[in-house]
Amino acid sequence: MHLTPEMVARCFRPVPPPPDPSAEGRVPVKDAEVEAIVARLLAARAVEPVWVFAYGSLIWKPVFAPAAARRALARGWHRSFCIELVTWRGTPEAPGLMMALAPGGSCAGLALRLDAATATADLAGLVRREMPIRALTGNARWITVETADGPLQALTFYASPVGTRTSHRLPPETVARRLALACGHAGSCDGAGACSP
Repeated sequence: MHLTPEMVARCFRPVPPPPDPSAEGRVPVKDAEVEAIVARLLAARAVEPVWVFAYGSLIWKPVFAPAAARRALARGWHRSFCIELVTWRGTPEAPGLMMALAPGGSCAGLALRLDAATATADLAGLVRREMPIRALTGNARWITVETADGPLQALTFYASPVGTRTSHRLPPETVARRLALACGHAGSCDGAGACSP
């Protein structure tokens, strides 16, 4: 059996958006907060240029035009479908899961370099995409990744090891079931980090 667009489309069902996302702790990050987060992240980096470690959808759908890309390995981190979604691509009755980096193991991905001329604006776009709500604004950090050209300091977005919306070490069967069944107002959880339809 091969996964086809038609099969993925069958996972989608219309789900109305929640009337008040902030009631469930999903308070959106305001523009001034984004600017403060970007300033904090840039102040904390040790070297230039700015690199980002991409391990999921940022590989194939970045929100900026990378000036360069290198294969990279992050030791001490692994991919995990561990962030619970009760809105967006899930509901309280059928929560979805989103991939994030979690502590332990290793993870292969890409180091993407931001263009120096647009680095601040590009980083703001990344913060808006990866940390759109206040509960996630602490989930970015600089890590060292290994590349064929030597180690790099790269920014990455990860899942905090604690929190009511984080489920670490779920059995593979549970992950597969949630990805297969979950759907929210933004689409279904299809396992590839993309929304349907």
